[in-house]
Amino acid sequence: MHASANTGSLPATTYVSIGQIKSLGAALELPKSSGGCDTLDDESKATCGTSAGPDDMPQEIWDKVKNHPCYSEEAHHHYARMHVAVAPACNIQCNYCNRKYDCSNESRPGVVSQKLTPEQAVKKVVAVASEIPQMTVLGIAGPGDALANPKKTFDTFRMLQEQAPDIKLCMSTNGLALPELVDEICQYNIDHVTITINMVDPAVGEKIYPWIFWNHKRVTGYEASKILHEQQMKGLEMLTARGVLTKINSVLIPGINDEHLIEVNREVKKRGAFLHNIMPLISEAEHGTVFGLTGQRGPSASELKAVQDACMGGANLMRHCRQCRADAVGLLGEDRSEEFTMDKLEQMEVVYDLDKRKTYQDKVEVERQAQHAAKQEALATASAMTVGDDLQVLVAVATKGGGRVNEHFGHVTEFQVFQVSSTEALFVGHRRVDQYCQGGEGDDEQLPSVVRAINDCHAVLVAKIGACPKDDLTAAGIEAVDQYVGEFIEKAALSWFNDYRSRVASGAVTHQNRGDAQIRQGAFTSVAEAA
Repeated sequence: MHASANTGSLPATTYVSIGQIKSLGAALELPKSSGGCDTLDDESKATCGTSAGPDDMPQEIWDKVKNHPCYSEEAHHHYARMHVAVAPACNIQCNYCNRKYDCSNESRPGVVSQKLTPEQAVKKVVAVASEIPQMTVLGIAGPGDALANPKKTFDTFRMLQEQAPDIKLCMSTNGLALPELVDEICQYNIDHVTITINMVDPAVGEKIYPWIFWNHKRVTGYEASKILHEQQMKGLEMLTARGVLTKINSVLIPGINDEHLIEVNREVKKRGAFLHNIMPLISEAEHGTVFGLTGQRGPSASELKAVQDACMGGANLMRHCRQCRADAVGLLGEDRSEEFTMDKLEQMEVVYDLDKRKTYQDKVEVERQAQHAAKQEALATASAMTVGDDLQVLVAVATKGGGRVNEHFGHVTEFQVFQVSSTEALFVGHRRVDQYCQGGEGDDEQLPSVVRAINDCHAVLVAKIGACPKDDLTAAGIEAVDQYVGEFIEKAALSWFNDYRSRVASGAVTHQNRGDAQIRQGAFTSVAEAA
């Protein structure tokens, strides 16, 4: 039975009291919308989500998301997060998952270099936060399931709360054990929870989950997916009732749940989800997952974007996820975990200075506000132009952080992709690539893979690029642009777009639609293999 039966419509930041929680499928008695993450009348945008600001949501919600890089697209340019691998056990099996320990060459969920005890984890968090003052969020995301290891998870949060009270606490779960542990989640002030929900129909779920461990026994097939679904929906409703912000992760599996994710989006919105993150399946055979070994493919860039776009008007979408390792450290898109291994921590003199962290974060906020102002100014200029209003293109950007165009083309391991039109510069995803320059020289064999990764983009904005790769990109129909070095990304993208549509209007260039692009997870790059 689908979860949609007899269910009320719940805007994404409408909170219900614990007394309003009903059995799964029963209608909720809903309060009127608080003006938070509801959907605008045109059904094309939402009033909050990954790119929203303080004017779009209640102050208490803004305070929770403003420096959380996973809950705010704008914040992810400036604030860092870290995960600690204290939860090795899992209570379900997913066909897309293969947990690996003592692994440094793969970049995907479920992979860690070293499992930690809660005591080791807290020591590491304090050390990282002392060295990286813009690190604002600590998450437990495995390598198993945080709530299949409740004592280790909550011991870590309890000790960290005592030693670093300014750090936000965040956790990820498959939701199977969630309803029984909501009270404990709230007790430790964990106000951000991610639930992985890939289906709301157990008939779809049994193609994804071979088994769950429930009531001290292994359950398989349709029954397993039905239990998991009911627990997920119940847990989401309970978190919403308690005012906990929830993000839903969904893995897009072509031919299995791609069209079904539209219904997932609809159902999680009804139950108060703050964000919905639709991620591409990682299915390379070398990872050893069931899907990888059976040839289940992942989506292309256009397939992923089509599903995300189809969900616009439902639960607000997160598009800047990097599908991080369970021990990731740093800004989204980077991993500094190797700087903070346990043996290196023993050599560090750690001083946790709250005032120093606050002072640094105040400076980050000034930069962030400058980025926001630059974007608004550029949007005003773009909307004032009278030519090319119907154009909409994708632009790839080479950046190493801070929301600016500041990376050399040859040093890029990930491009950020923006959808640009006369009314927006919207972050829509990232594309991992093998580094073009290795050992100071460009590797022409790598260039075709880079082109495939951004083949749907009309331009790539870089700090610098050599003549040969620039010519090759031009031949592939991608304009390499190095005139906006140091500019904020949105301003640079809109400035280039204004020039582009002027050239189209004058006949200097002919606008053509681009092709599809390849999503590459980059778990095994030549750089990693060489290391």
